[in-house]
Amino acid sequence: MKAIGTLLPLIGLALAQTGLAPKKYLSLPLGTVKPSGWLMDQLKVQTNGLAGHEHEFYDYVSQTDWVGGNSFYSNLEEAGSYWFNAMVPNGILVNSSAINAKTSAFLSYVLSHQDSTGWLGPEVNTTKPRYLWGRYPFMFGAIQMVEHDPSLTDQVVTALHKFVALANTMLHSGKGVESWTATRWEDFVIVLQWLYDNHPNGKEDLLIDTMKQLKYTGVPWEKVFSAQYFPTTAVEHTPNPFNLPLTWHGVNMAEGLKALPSTYRFTHNQSGIARSWQISFSALTTGELLDLNAASAGWDLLFQYHGRPSGIFAADEYLAGLEAVRGTELCLVVETMFSGSYLYQVIGDPKFADRVERITYNALPATLTGDMWSRQYLQQQNQIAAKNMNPNPFPNDGSYSNVFGLEPNYPCCTVNHPQGWPKFISNAFLTTPDQTSLVNIYLGPFQTSTTLSSSNPVSVTVDTQYPFSDTLTTTITAAKAFTYYVRIPSWVVGGTISINGATAKAVNPSNGLQAVSVGAGTTKFVLNLPAPITTESRPHGSIAVHRGPLHYAFDIARNQTVLTKNSQQPLAVDLEFDATVNWQYAIDPATLKFNGGSPPSTLPSPIFDSGKPPMSITATACPISWAKAGDTFAASPPTSPACTGSQTTIKLIPYGATKLRIGEFPVFKSN
Repeated sequence: MKAIGTLLPLIGLALAQTGLAPKKYLSLPLGTVKPSGWLMDQLKVQTNGLAGHEHEFYDYVSQTDWVGGNSFYSNLEEAGSYWFNAMVPNGILVNSSAINAKTSAFLSYVLSHQDSTGWLGPEVNTTKPRYLWGRYPFMFGAIQMVEHDPSLTDQVVTALHKFVALANTMLHSGKGVESWTATRWEDFVIVLQWLYDNHPNGKEDLLIDTMKQLKYTGVPWEKVFSAQYFPTTAVEHTPNPFNLPLTWHGVNMAEGLKALPSTYRFTHNQSGIARSWQISFSALTTGELLDLNAASAGWDLLFQYHGRPSGIFAADEYLAGLEAVRGTELCLVVETMFSGSYLYQVIGDPKFADRVERITYNALPATLTGDMWSRQYLQQQNQIAAKNMNPNPFPNDGSYSNVFGLEPNYPCCTVNHPQGWPKFISNAFLTTPDQTSLVNIYLGPFQTSTTLSSSNPVSVTVDTQYPFSDTLTTTITAAKAFTYYVRIPSWVVGGTISINGATAKAVNPSNGLQAVSVGAGTTKFVLNLPAPITTESRPHGSIAVHRGPLHYAFDIARNQTVLTKNSQQPLAVDLEFDATVNWQYAIDPATLKFNGGSPPSTLPSPIFDSGKPPMSITATACPISWAKAGDTFAASPPTSPACTGSQTTIKLIPYGATKLRIGEFPVFKSN
């Protein structure tokens, strides 16, 4: 431990800095980055599914009678706010006039009902307590609308500043904070920083002070994500040292990942200095002073002790360890994707982008039916049934949690999950802070047009079927020369780049980014990004199988039973899935073989469903004794199992296309 005298110069330096520290990269306005190819199709599937229609019939967000203060507006504290945050980018990216009209009307309604104090929400003229958190997703949606349509700037920014002034007064008076606000304060900080960066209106000091009040009245995420306090196993039998159980709540942790990078922007690497009741100067180390170090270390801890081969972590409802039958909430998936994008933009470490891409192409589609009309509350790595479970492996969530339906267990994921794909798309391209360079972070079929510094209009088209192909062809047109960057994922081995038809050369990324010198006019380059099959060690001697960004699993054939059907929308159904084939296999890792070939010119739609992806991995397998708990979930994979029958070959497909699956296998050695 360093002496406090050694730390004082660092503390003084941090205290002397004012304003907001810059991000490593800047996001582009909503609508600047657009999907194409299979990715546009995926977003259209979402729009044609539950996400694009729930406002027509679903009680929590039905829009039949706003004037009377219906459930949609009255649920601004969660449901309406979630829906708005998700459907603003969804509607704009697919150019849906129907959805855009709904989100525009909702924005107008909320802003026109702001009361004289500045409060936004249905608590006006009621006895309902006023808590700050439920407004934050609405604010994210409003900001996205302003980015897409600058004519909305004055009314949105004016309303936000009025609310900030009120919130600042409330926070100084000890009001507006309950357990959810205390954990999700970082979302409001990001809103405040958007105002500070773009529309401060002379209120810089108030904005900074409000950021500080949010941090100092909220959960100390620098401690929650520290090695000293971080839980290394499922937490249902572990006392929470903060006496705040919601700090280990999965979605709160997913959102809390943004806390320390957002804090860094106004503390300039201070952490906890104003929290005299939680941490003394004598307890500080250099590492504890650095918000960005703590953010990065906390990310690693989360996935080390609770991570999944699908890219995400487990929490059902709270952190759930490494066992393959424990659950991961859909809200947690999309919030982690958003937090990972923000972490990359602030810190610039490619590990964040790598994981967000894995989550997006694996965990997100796996927890929705292919047509995206039904979703789970909790997904499992080894999921042999989707049904009302008895016994129930989830200590804090209901037995219905892994059913695919309209609102199994809790309704939040129904209204929140649609933000996943649109925000992934919107964050796929960034610029450097000086706006001289464009950076392609997430790989897939995209197109974008923007104007860089020195009046340099640039357009980019990425033609690819990635992650269902290793090849990406990028065409760039620019008025002036500039340096373009594209991320080379960490799993790539033997990657090459060919620029303007020249001989392909090995990629040589720096900090995960390949620099490409682009001249005035048109530049075209082709990336080939192959990856070997790799295996990941999992509990009980089991393994998971990967190639590139995709995790591969055994797709268990299933039958389907309709449990319930919504009376207003017959496509919104609750579905039970039961296995119709044996799933108790061990595999020999030495026999894994990738079967890719040339993907078809057009991928099937929807791509994330059984039999649809054009590639697979085969493995030599043998049947084994593998117990079930009741008839609803698999026991832990047996260690060093004996074969109970003849060897056979099984096919593994991308995890996101499976709905029943084995993703963590026992192993054996074949003949």
